[in-house]
Amino acid sequence: MIHDVQAIAAEVIRKTGKDKPADAALREVLKQIKDIAPFDATEIAKTVFLYYRWHVWLRDERGVESKMRFAIRLNQRFQSDNSSVPFVELRANAVPAWTAAEMEVSDEWLLSLQREPKLWLRAKRGTGDALARTLFAADVSPLLPEALLYRGEEDLFKTPEFHAGEFEIQDIASQVVGMLCAPQPGETWWDTCAGEGGKTLHLSDLMQNKGMLWASDRAEWRLTKLKRRAGRAKVFNYRSAHWDGGTKLPTKTKFDGVLVDAPCSGIGTWQRNPQARWTTVPNDVRELSVIQKNLLANVAPSVKPGGKLIFSVCTLTRAETTEVVDDFNFKFAAEFEPMVLPDIISGGQQTAATKFIWPSDLDGNGMFIASWRRKKV
Repeated sequence: MIHDVQAIAAEVIRKTGKDKPADAALREVLKQIKDIAPFDATEIAKTVFLYYRWHVWLRDERGVESKMRFAIRLNQRFQSDNSSVPFVELRANAVPAWTAAEMEVSDEWLLSLQREPKLWLRAKRGTGDALARTLFAADVSPLLPEALLYRGEEDLFKTPEFHAGEFEIQDIASQVVGMLCAPQPGETWWDTCAGEGGKTLHLSDLMQNKGMLWASDRAEWRLTKLKRRAGRAKVFNYRSAHWDGGTKLPTKTKFDGVLVDAPCSGIGTWQRNPQARWTTVPNDVRELSVIQKNLLANVAPSVKPGGKLIFSVCTLTRAETTEVVDDFNFKFAAEFEPMVLPDIISGGQQTAATKFIWPSDLDGNGMFIASWRRKKV
């Protein structure tokens, strides 16, 4: 059956709002269309997201369909020639005005937001080259041997390699977090805000499925999804537990490493999730900064002497990055010291214990990472 891609995309846009993100509306609409081809579903998703990527430019157009067609034309012109949109327009239209007060807003970042996002896969340890050959339309990153840039159009969720647990869909910046954690086989780690388990599975792979890995989250349904993903990936060295982020911890275990991949405003994902640009507000940033500070303070006692504490957020605001680090350093200077991170992106050794990853650095999400080591008594 032939489907009208633009008509379906328009239906998704009409269902999208502050209380229903575009990806949720997209799942709802596509679920109702039983015979839709993967290619059509991909085109519908692209059309919806580029509509929000060019949202402010469309204000003078009447009706969703007209706005959508104009967005498609703008996008085609920009992808073939980035200079077709002047920087003055990008600064005025690509992001809300309040972002300039919260973070660095560079021309390169604004350009990256309007480009099409890349799809990254994470192969199991030591299998990156082999998986790239199997999938054909995939290139191994020169920086991370298990990170693959996928250029094909096949529905990856239906491939035998996916069902065999040979890879996960995981952004390259997220993979950097796992690499900087550098957990060793036999160690004990805690992924405190595990979500659906992307970083949990990566940590387990780096640990060679040995040792013990705790995964917690405030949402039980996310842990249920993690269980299914772990089964497919044949991850056996983890234990999940509900945790609301408060002072009552899910375990009294002391860990070699604790990862706090904290809830955040998600500004680092605005290229991939453009609708969020227009629903996120400064108060979200302020509230999330408080949550992040509390999470770090609550988990700090769980780190063994000599153990690592890693903080990561897929955002770039000062309140959720450097301000959180300064707060922790002030409160825990007697117990923790900053731990210098290796510079995966450019090679060599960093001189700081914090790292901003901008979308233009890796063709992925924006990310901030900080690390400490608990002092030995």
